Amino acid sequence: MRILPVLDIKDRIVVHGIAGQRDQYRPITSRLTSSCQPIEVARAFHKQFGLTEIYIADLDAIMYGQPNLSVYDELQSQGFRLWLDAGIKTANDARRLPGCHRLVAGLETISGPEVLHDLVQQRGGENVAFSLDLHRGQPLGNRQAWNDADALAIAEQARSASVQAIIVLDLSRVGVGDGIGTEELCRQLVARHPDIEWVAGGGVRNMDDLHRLQRLGLTAVLVASALHDGRITPQSVASLE
Repeated sequence: MRILPVLDIKDRIVVHGIAGQRDQYRPITSRLTSSCQPIEVARAFHKQFGLTEIYIADLDAIMYGQPNLSVYDELQSQGFRLWLDAGIKTANDARRLPGCHRLVAGLETISGPEVLHDLVQQRGGENVAFSLDLHRGQPLGNRQAWNDADALAIAEQARSASVQAIIVLDLSRVGVGDGIGTEELCRQLVARHPDIEWVAGGGVRNMDDLHRLQRLGLTAVLVASALHDGRITPQSVASLE
């Protein structure tokens, strides 16, 4: 199971995400680096943990439709492979974004399942990830477009679009340190579709959480705060391999 370190970017700097309350996001404080610049934080993840895959939550794009294109370019020019959530609503939104390892289509912003199908046609299923965005266990976004389905049924609709990676993320857990809270949902999803690259995140506290998620069969886990404050160390991450 891999660690995907998260960069929440707002006003072009890396911020500390807290329970999806984006007006309260403030610049990170990290043991890894004194900088809040995305490239410097990414370099710190690489230097300390050897990590080159980075998950970008571009809040400038998600909230205001202003993607940080130069930040993506700089990170990719330095060899980082990006999972990029830039608040895609329609397939046309994706056309102005660069190629990347995984373009993330989040339930919170995407207009509906037909857009997911269009993105797969445009980019290829191996290059698109669907994010099952939840808040306290309930799906976010345009529920009507997904036939008012629950989280399991929405994941099935995303699977039918031929995406090869699905993220399970409860935003109410982000940065709070109470655990991800979606273990049972993840267990059911992995059992139904073991061929999918399943990723979970939101509130990872420590190595106990990571080992528990690894036993569920997840492919990767999103982590931010626990890397910055030292609860998860480079030495402990090596034990996942």
